[in-house]
Amino acid sequence: DNEERLIKTVALAVFSSDAISSVAYATEEILLVLVLAGAGALSLSLPVAVAIVALLTILIASYRQVITAYPNGGGAYFVASENLGHKAGLVTGASLLVDYTLTVAVSIASAVANITSAVPMLHDYRVPIGIAFVLLVMFANLRGVKESGKLFAIPAYSFISVLFIMLGFGFVQYYVGHPQVDSTRIASSTFEPITIFLVLRAFSSGCAALTGVEAISDGVTAFRQPEAKNARTTLLWMALILGSIFLGITELARVYHLVPSHSETVLSQLGRTVFGTGPIYYYIQATTALILVVAANTSFAGFPRVSSFMAADGFMPRQLMNRGNKLAFSNGILTLAFFSIVLLVLFGGETHRLIPLYAVGVFTSFTLSQMGMVKHWYRERGPGWINKAIINGLGTVTTFVVLLVIGSTKFLHGAWIVVLIVPILIFIFMAIKRHYNSIAEQLSLCNLRAPKPVRNWVIMCIGGVHCGTLQALRYAKMISGDNDVSVIYVNISSDPPTDLLNKWEKYGFSTPIEVVKSPYRDVIGPIIERIRQIHEENPDDFITIVVPEFICKKWWQRLLHNQTGFILKTRLMFWPNVIITSVPYQLT
Repeated sequence: DNEERLIKTVALAVFSSDAISSVAYATEEILLVLVLAGAGALSLSLPVAVAIVALLTILIASYRQVITAYPNGGGAYFVASENLGHKAGLVTGASLLVDYTLTVAVSIASAVANITSAVPMLHDYRVPIGIAFVLLVMFANLRGVKESGKLFAIPAYSFISVLFIMLGFGFVQYYVGHPQVDSTRIASSTFEPITIFLVLRAFSSGCAALTGVEAISDGVTAFRQPEAKNARTTLLWMALILGSIFLGITELARVYHLVPSHSETVLSQLGRTVFGTGPIYYYIQATTALILVVAANTSFAGFPRVSSFMAADGFMPRQLMNRGNKLAFSNGILTLAFFSIVLLVLFGGETHRLIPLYAVGVFTSFTLSQMGMVKHWYRERGPGWINKAIINGLGTVTTFVVLLVIGSTKFLHGAWIVVLIVPILIFIFMAIKRHYNSIAEQLSLCNLRAPKPVRNWVIMCIGGVHCGTLQALRYAKMISGDNDVSVIYVNISSDPPTDLLNKWEKYGFSTPIEVVKSPYRDVIGPIIERIRQIHEENPDDFITIVVPEFICKKWWQRLLHNQTGFILKTRLMFWPNVIITSVPYQLT
């Protein structure tokens, strides 16, 4: 079993693709905010990036503590629920589900942006291409594609290596006086002033670089022994790679005076500046798009897993616990794909429009999981627990402050959507839990009482006399026992049904038939009225409605006939002690 687990180099590719791929758009999001204050404000991008890397350092230290405390995998939902109670767990779970959905939408949108940067003629087809990528990843997961380490390692290490090469060449060319490529100029003549609020807004946008850093702590059991030690080491490697590439891209974009554009990504501009539009440039764009698609795939593992945990706790529909024939949580995969596509369509497949929604859910789960860890260390009080609690306490305070910054600076730019959706999701989760608790209470055998003697009233509704009617009548007599079967025919015509009554008598039906007149040509109403009379007079008795039904060979042929039986079932669905039975007669 240990041989089948992941070594550190492979695990880095499997669990870090989401975090490392965020460098493809994090710097650009910082610049998109700073550029509002003009070209001079772009020089602030490096201090903002340094602050984000400092926050990354605190998060890594905190999550190394999570790995130590939960070597079997300490997902944020599990940590918050166990230590802070189910309400905190629900907030964390809702935030995680929103985060996973946004991860797919943002990663796919960014992947498409890198493709359209290299092939501008595809720019107007961003949404269809994004939807196609989501469906591709969805079908791959439904087919039960396992997280093959080697398969993940190819795009991950290709992306990491080519970005380090680009950064190396870029800095060498700049410092030896290589002529700069003229980038997109700022067209606006009116700029915002450089304020603390603007800088904090840029910081909150750049915090998209920190999404996915918790993935390693969730998947500790996938590592080879010693699992916790290997996971902690891999987490450190991931932080070093992520931090160095993020700082490198930000600094190189600053020294080359790159300006963000809605038609070309900053990473594309950087590759074109360093290498020109040659093979290496297209290789950078291809590997970037590929790792972003892989990053989206990690959510298709995380979302179904979290939703299955919440379903097991009774807070989500039980169907999300079911595995398909390929042992994947098929319903969770389909749900994630649907809402990801909805986001791509609503926001036009544009990364910068989705980013304001992104980090709120991430830092909510960060804060609650770190707070849960403080409670964990305080409760356990093992060796060195005070130092461990201080580390997670620092993580709690820091991520909470960042959450407030993101919420306030991005609220009007779209964060209000997540602030609104998370409480709505929690309300839905609680309603689902109450529903399941109510069902369990009502179905409990503790409520079992000695049954009263009751009668089964059998009513048969016919629309004509034929072979199907005879078969249904035989069945009705079988289930009626010693009681008589009431046969009802609703006559919607002003003339008496002489032909029907003659057939009934001719073919030897001994059961009497009751003809009910319906002057308003309503077939269902008189039947329901009769059932209502019986039910009011005998509320504890059962009433079985037998409906003859002939089954046509072709599905479309059913559309050519009345759906009286179906309508009757729909109208009587919620009546107590009323059973509707269709007796099929197969036609050839």
